[in-house]
Parts: sequence; structure tokens; C-alpha cells
Amino acid sequence: MLYQIFETQRSIMEPFSDLAQAAAKLYSNPLNPMAQTPLAQRVSAGYALMHRLGKDYEKPEFGIKTVKVNKIEVAIHERIEIDKPFCELRRFKRFSDDAATLSLLKSQPVVLIVAPLSGHYATLLRDTVKTMLQDHKVYITDWKNARLVPLSDGEFHLDDYVNYVQEFIRHLQSIYGHCHVVSVCQPTVPVLAAVSLMASRGEKTPLTMTMMGGPIDARKSPTSVNNLATNKSFEWFENNVIYRVPPNFPGAGRRVYPGFLQYTGFVAMNPDRHANSHYDYFKDLIKGDDASAEAHRKFYDEYNAVLDMDADYYLETIQTVFQDFKLVNGTWDVKGVDGKVERVRPQDIKGTALMTVEGELDDISGSGQTRAAQDLCTGVPASERKHLEVAGAGHYGIFSGRRWRDMVYPQLVKFITSHAPKAKAKSAVSKGVAVKAAAKTPVKASAKAPAKAVKASAKPQGAVKTKRVTPKA
Repeated sequence: MLYQIFETQRSIMEPFSDLAQAAAKLYSNPLNPMAQTPLAQRVSAGYALMHRLGKDYEKPEFGIKTVKVNKIEVAIHERIEIDKPFCELRRFKRFSDDAATLSLLKSQPVVLIVAPLSGHYATLLRDTVKTMLQDHKVYITDWKNARLVPLSDGEFHLDDYVNYVQEFIRHLQSIYGHCHVVSVCQPTVPVLAAVSLMASRGEKTPLTMTMMGGPIDARKSPTSVNNLATNKSFEWFENNVIYRVPPNFPGAGRRVYPGFLQYTGFVAMNPDRHANSHYDYFKDLIKGDDASAEAHRKFYDEYNAVLDMDADYYLETIQTVFQDFKLVNGTWDVKGVDGKVERVRPQDIKGTALMTVEGELDDISGSGQTRAAQDLCTGVPASERKHLEVAGAGHYGIFSGRRWRDMVYPQLVKFITSHAPKAKAKSAVSKGVAVKAAAKTPVKASAKAPAKAVKASAKPQGAVKTKRVTPKA
């Protein structure tokens, strides 16, 4: 019932929000005589703020059209690689007509970024994606709004999340032979489970696994988010935050944790900060500071856009991660697509290097929560494990903004590059030696014995060179 009331209120407010936007433009239009009055700027700013507070925020676009690779502008084509009922595997395909750049793009590692399914859309990682596109082939999990998924598509559980991740990893491995995985916040837990299960079965696992600001062990340095999950019972969450989608959406009747409730929780964590931010936006409009006003709009267009989460997935996450701590206690069993139930054993991971990243001031996943993965993955040699704590960074700072670009990304790209496929590296060395030998042989023959060089050219030199090179490789 609450969901229906909210949607009714939103529908009633929509025309007033549109009217406020029109009034803001009217009072700021230089051709309007009223815009020349002393209070016009303030009136326009007030209406603009009213519009921002009352409008409906839809899913933003990634909007990444180009990136620079070695100072060369490269075009980006965004496309859906795999379309699942609750998620799209989205690829950012890079194009260039520069031969050297194209060759470089083909040789760069492939990375699967697993975005969080915890309220916001995957576009929250836009800066993460754009930065990584400079040095990687990038794919990302783009989770769907549960209220848009028909009931006929079935339920979505935490186990399904784990199975999705495994399927995406296998897909990339089938194309490239290998891949790297980066998980941000919430997905660190299901990603670790996915890779653990693959390792336990003897499947090929990703070359590296990077975990950023996630609740691997939510018992360490608990935040307000952790405290809420532990102080309230499972039944409380089920009875107070779960509602059915109203009839005017494709997912009508589906049990969800509504986005508007999640947004209320986000704002409640720092109400003063958000109030001051909106007041600053009002003052920027009065001063005519368009750059600051646009920065505010961009941030809140992203922050205010939220999605509904399927109830089963949300409740199981609360219980598994924040109440029973099943991952760190070694009691988590996951049901696969074949119906078989398997125990999650991070200690079985051996061929995947591990990097964990935490923000010093993270108020979502406290200090030590992500680093706990280092203690769980005992099968990974110490030399293949790395931890980074980012000084002065909050939760968002480790994957977006200046600290991400200047402090985290250089370490991440170095970590991924240092774990390039060994077979490919050997092949490249052999190829280099062969090219070197091929370059030397004709010169020597032409300088000393032209006739012999002609004779040699009639022979299958590729086979001869292979014989000479192979022992050295």
C-alpha cells in the first residue's frame, strides 16, 4: 500500500515539477522583461530548486562516447553482450582507425566490472569504467530495476547473483581465454563466492580478483549500515521494507525493496550534507555560477536515480552477509543452476591473484571489512596478494573522483598488468626472437653471398626459423 501511495503522490507532483521548471526558465530568460527585476534571479533559482526536489529521476546513461588511449581519441560503442532477466552484461567496445592504437587495444587485458546491486544503477561507476577503458577491454554488470521485470521471469535470489557472475566470467574466458574481475562494494561477497565455487570444481578462474570497499566481514569496524542490519531481525525487514510493485509497472505484483525507501535511507545517513548541498546549489544559481550548478545537477541526477531490488535477493543478503556472516564462518551453501548445492570455500582459490582496496574514511564498509578477504583466501600465495588503503578517501572516493584516478587506478592497472597470461607472454617473446632472426638472415646473405641468399629464399624459411627459435624459447 505504501508503494502505491508513493506513486500516486509522485504522479500528482509531476506536473507541478514541470511547471516549476518552466517558471525557472521564464524568470531567467533575458528576453523576458520580468527577468530584469531585482528578485528575478532568486525567483528563478527557487523554482529551479523546486523542480529538482520534485522531479522523477530515471536511469542515467553511461554517456561515454570517447576515451584517450596513448593520447589518441578512441570511439566507444556501448552494447549489450548478454541479456538476462535481472541483468545485462554491457560491453564498451573501442574503435580506432590508427593502426598502432588498434594493435594496442587488441593486446590489452579484459576486465569484468561487477557493479553493486544495492540501490543505485551501474552508472554510478561511470568514472570507474571511463578510466579503465584507457588500458582495458571493459565489461560491466548492469542490473535491472526489479519493478520492470515481469513475474513470469521468475524470482531472483542471492544464489542467482552468484550464478550470473560465474556465467559472465565463463563467457569472457570463452572469448579471450582469460579475464580479470573487479567488484565494487556489495558484489565483493557474491564475486568471492563465485570464484570460490569455480576453484572448488577445478574450473579456470580469473587471473586477478580486485575487491573494493565491500562487506566481506561486516563484523569489523561496523558502520551505521551494519548496525541497522544487525539490530533489526530478519522478520522486521520482511514486514517493514518489502512491498509489492503497483499495477502500472511491468513487474506488477513482484515483492521488492522499493528504491524510494532505499533513497530515504541514503539521505538519512547524512541529512545535513544534502541540505547544505541543495542550499549551495540555490546560491550558485543566484550568483550565476553555472559550472558549480551543473556539477550539482550531474551528481544528484546519478544519486537520486534508484532501482527496486527483488525481495528474495535483498533479504537473503541481509541474512547471509550482515546477520549470519556465512562467508567468514564457512557455512554458506549456494544452489547452482543445475540445482546442486555447494559450500563456498575461498581457501580453494589458488590461481587467482587478490587485491583488496579500502578507503580510510569509508562510512559504508568500515576499515578491515574488505581486507578480510586476504585471510579467507589462504590458498593464494602471499606474493600474489595485495592490499591498498586510500588515505583520506570515503566510500565513493575509492572508485570515483580524483583519489580513484590518482591513487587507486595506477596501483590497480599495475596489479592487472603484472598478471598477464604467461603463455601469451612466452608466445610474444618467441615471436620477437623469430622476427629478429628473420631480419638478420637476409641482410647477412645479401652482403656476403647473393647467390646463396636467392637459393635460401626458395626454401621454406619459416620452418627453418621455427627450428632455430624454439630451443631458445
